[in-house]
Amino acid sequence: MVMLVMAGFSGLGAAPAAAAPDDVTATEVSFEGNGGVVLHGTILAGASAAGRRPAMVMVQGAGNRGRQVIRPDAEAYARLGLVVLIYDKRTAGYSLFHRDYSVLADDALAGLRLLAARPDVDPARLGLWGASEGAFVAPLAAARSADVRYVIAVGAAGVAPAVQARWEWGEYLRHFGVSGSLTRTMQGPAFRTVVGAGLFAEAGFDPSAAWRQVRQPVLAEWGEMDHDVMPELSARLIAEALHDAGNTHATIRTVPGVRHNLHLTANGGYDHLDAVPPDYGRYESAWIDAPAPTAAELPAGGGPIPAVAPLRWYDSFGLQAAGFALLVLGFAAFPLTAAFRRLRGHRFAPTVRRPARWLAGAGLAATLGGPLYLLFMMAIAAQVVGPTLLGRPLPWLLLQLLALGTVAALVATVIAWRRHRAEISAPERARLGLLVTAGTLFLPLAVHWGLLAG
Repeated sequence: MVMLVMAGFSGLGAAPAAAAPDDVTATEVSFEGNGGVVLHGTILAGASAAGRRPAMVMVQGAGNRGRQVIRPDAEAYARLGLVVLIYDKRTAGYSLFHRDYSVLADDALAGLRLLAARPDVDPARLGLWGASEGAFVAPLAAARSADVRYVIAVGAAGVAPAVQARWEWGEYLRHFGVSGSLTRTMQGPAFRTVVGAGLFAEAGFDPSAAWRQVRQPVLAEWGEMDHDVMPELSARLIAEALHDAGNTHATIRTVPGVRHNLHLTANGGYDHLDAVPPDYGRYESAWIDAPAPTAAELPAGGGPIPAVAPLRWYDSFGLQAAGFALLVLGFAAFPLTAAFRRLRGHRFAPTVRRPARWLAGAGLAATLGGPLYLLFMMAIAAQVVGPTLLGRPLPWLLLQLLALGTVAALVATVIAWRRHRAEISAPERARLGLLVTAGTLFLPLAVHWGLLAG
């Protein structure tokens, strides 16, 4: 869901506008969002509908994949008589590492004003629809404007984005047959370091606080096969927030047979099909005209909010970055200085040179590859894993083999150095000392990052 799916890489370009089907009209529009940023969108409406109709602004989920990602949903609503605005998310002020839900809420309200000015829109039935990350945005916008007459939330998380993402990673990794250190590292040290460094956008956003400000009717829906946002727990927390605020027109609903965004699924909710069910939008369209009151009994279940271990001193970004820099320096210095000395005709004894080369090569590859792979997996929310072997994705297995090779090469280098120390000059001892120091420092860091764990 959150961070780029995190296929949500925020820098990806928006898809080109698609042609509207015969029964839907499409009007391309532009409007100014927060800070004067120009946003581009499409207004969809039924081709044969007449008079003033209900309308809504649709706020997409995480990432910046363009308005086309929710086009099937919008067309379904348009066929049912709604006037719908979908738009491309801003790129100014929205990225993998930075976003502001308050700014996005202002953008949504700017779109709402655009719809309100249309002669075919009934302002008494004008609302917001937000999916996934968009369901963090919609309640903020609704609390700011009485022009928002209702809110529909699809796949809303009831916990902070960082907590939700950590749970989501585990769901997808288990589904793909991943076990062991990769899951523990992503949910543990890697998670804590990224959040502590401020690299997880809106990590601590409190959705319950946002929902407590909403007075308009709310329809909150989750797919039966939602593996992104802890649906039972989220439903309970959001229902409790609305109840505590005295909102008496809230409907909490689980939709059978669909995934996180209420789309069809052919893989138990773990795929990303664009197809919507044949009756998509019918319940919601009827609800807009007659919002149901809150059920007397609030949803139960979902268990407690998952606890997140606090940042430990050795998880700090500064300490981890310093260790990373020392490893890169120590491993890379050996081949670089070797190339310089070779030009001058100086070489190590082969018995020392060979294991030292392996130590430098394997150590540098594991040092660079480990953090990059973990960041990649977090950025895509673990939703693309590829083939696995022994419970490990192949890239992670390769990194673990490189880590083991680094340890073996370290031992071999130290043994060869001791045996041939009389043949090694003072400058060469300094080079070996830096390399062996890097290899020694690599051991605790590799254990911490799961490269030397089961």
